[in-house]
Amino acid sequence: MKIIDKKSGRRVGAKDEKLKVMNKKLKEEDPILRNAEKGEDMEEYSAMDPPEAYDKTRAIGSDYENMHSFIQSLMDEHKEVVIEVDKFDKALIDFKESGFLFTKEASDIFNTFFKFFDSHVVPHNAKEEHHFFRILHDRLIESGEHGEGDNPDTAFALMEDDHNKFIQLATLSFNLFGLGSRLRDLESKGVTFDLAYNNGRELAEMLRLHIFREDETLFPLAQELFKKEDFAGLTL
Repeated sequence: MKIIDKKSGRRVGAKDEKLKVMNKKLKEEDPILRNAEKGEDMEEYSAMDPPEAYDKTRAIGSDYENMHSFIQSLMDEHKEVVIEVDKFDKALIDFKESGFLFTKEASDIFNTFFKFFDSHVVPHNAKEEHHFFRILHDRLIESGEHGEGDNPDTAFALMEDDHNKFIQLATLSFNLFGLGSRLRDLESKGVTFDLAYNNGRELAEMLRLHIFREDETLFPLAQELFKKEDFAGLTL
């Protein structure tokens, strides 16, 4: 069956259609429900279990071996981030189950994660924004995959917004852990640690989802749309 693009009049292949569908999906509302909500069907969702967030049938799919070396380097860094996020998330769960007992082990794990965030996650995000996302934004504009208006948004806006939220959540969680450890009133300490826990869990889930989006949709999209000169201008 032939599919014809109404704008250009050219034949569109199955891969083109999938790229178009997935880029449109990226521009839709973030599936993370930061506060537990009830939908129209009254089904209750958890902020830590976003519906359809990791549905690979809606993604283009990762093809690491055929990616450009710059994209491969980003994906390699993602693997390191996921390892640290999993350690941090497990420590958070153990921390809450212990009744927010702030042990040296918990403190060491939390401090290690926040140092890793500053030394690895923040520079990684900056590299994506300064070198990669801006080129992808231009290519998405050229391909017609963007929002409406004089200054249309692309998937770049969503990813950059995530980066800013990471910093906000990490800063808030880190400061709350520090504050809670200094409080003497047990009730105040518990409330503060609970806030730190919730912000930390949200950060962990957002990082995982962000990485999934990039590896499974955004990077394959870039591999498809980038020109040779685009890749030539990227530095590892």
